[in-house]
Amino acid sequence: MNSKQIAISDRVPFVQKVAFGSGHLANQLFPAALGVFMVVLVMSLGMNPILAGLLGALPRAIDALTDPVMGFISDNTRSKWGRRKPYILLGSIIAGVSFMLMWQLNPQHSELYNFFYFLFVSIFFYIGYTIFATPLIGLGYEMTPDYNERTRLMAVSQFMGQIAWMIAPWFWVIIYKQSLFESAPEGARELAVWVGALCMVLGIMPAFFNKELIVPEQENKLSTTELRTQVKTFFQGIKQTVKNQPFMRLCGATFLIFNGFQTIAQFAFFIIVYYLFNGDKVAAGNWPAWFGTISAMATAFLVIPVVTRLSERLGKRKAFIIATLISIIGYMLKWWGFNPDNPWLMFMPIPFLSFGIGGLFTLMMSMTADVCDLDELNTGKRREAMFGAVYWWMVKLGNALAILLSGIVLHFVGFDESLDVQSASSLVNLRLADIIIPIVMALLAIATIWNYDLTETKAHQIREELIKRRGSIKHQGEQ
Repeated sequence: MNSKQIAISDRVPFVQKVAFGSGHLANQLFPAALGVFMVVLVMSLGMNPILAGLLGALPRAIDALTDPVMGFISDNTRSKWGRRKPYILLGSIIAGVSFMLMWQLNPQHSELYNFFYFLFVSIFFYIGYTIFATPLIGLGYEMTPDYNERTRLMAVSQFMGQIAWMIAPWFWVIIYKQSLFESAPEGARELAVWVGALCMVLGIMPAFFNKELIVPEQENKLSTTELRTQVKTFFQGIKQTVKNQPFMRLCGATFLIFNGFQTIAQFAFFIIVYYLFNGDKVAAGNWPAWFGTISAMATAFLVIPVVTRLSERLGKRKAFIIATLISIIGYMLKWWGFNPDNPWLMFMPIPFLSFGIGGLFTLMMSMTADVCDLDELNTGKRREAMFGAVYWWMVKLGNALAILLSGIVLHFVGFDESLDVQSASSLVNLRLADIIIPIVMALLAIATIWNYDLTETKAHQIREELIKRRGSIKHQGEQ
């Protein structure tokens, strides 16, 4: 594929890419840290697993419901500071402070006290997280109108986001290190302050350094007196979004890949501990943490550059299909990679496995930006944040279903959490599920995206039509 030369005005300066990537590092570090910190509730605070599960599910349900609302508000806000950056700044502060407060739990308090305290503060956290993350995603979609520069921007943001998954597995080691803290709850309380502060600083970078798109229809302002009349427009916007067939193909493929990945995400930990080390958690040591860190490093340093190059040469759809097929090879290699006689072989499938999630979000974020142009051609409106909200709602739905499905699979393969040594049949079934589930989901995702027709040529045609209709769009600060 012969890509057109990128115009200077369409290029995103490196400083702005890094600033946007800093926001994505915060966006990824919050959930990565939460996944580790949540272990403290059951293992060290003695909370009933059902209550801990509710603490994971209830705030996330609110988070999923507020995403489209926040997307609509951001898309329709008009202020001298922009329609994205004020919310990014405010949301990062609320989320950062709430994360610090959320983990100030004490074993001396009753179980119900800790439950309701955590629930109350976590609701504020997720509201702040939505206020921050939804406009951030919308901002990325509008930072450049160029087909390939969008992929490069998303590649930088995904590369920086992977740093979160490189360091988060080691939070568990830090929290439980007795030479640092007297107890795990104390470790969680102190580490949460550092993580919350770091995310807050990283999160506000896009608000200060990134430029926003100047929307042509400046007269459509959103005010509190108009909110009632805007409710109908809000639901019409959701309807228009889900009727966009190319976009729904992206959502469907993402749902399948991410659901398959998340369903078996924790299986690697169980296979390492119970298959490679026969249930000996001490012998397993830091191997699970290294597995997570090396996976993130492979995504950042190998997958993202390769997928970006493939996208520029072959187009985004073909690049996605190739990346997904490579990940299938990785899943098959797991059968030989997890070997009790040689634990080092567990790292063999990682370079192939990482093409699944690494290719997915690098390309899908870029492809969604192309869809936003198609939507403007059809509706006359710029609705990046709404598309981002619906897209990530699908991701969160897949995550929630994957958590449920993961527990069901563990039950049916015969895994018994009360035993240190699992039966041979349960471990074989667990290893098969660890391979078969993501492969089936990956093949379904390829079938879903097969007829996606928003190519580079078509994207350029759409852009030319938009320029004829409303002229070239500019960003804040441009003359």
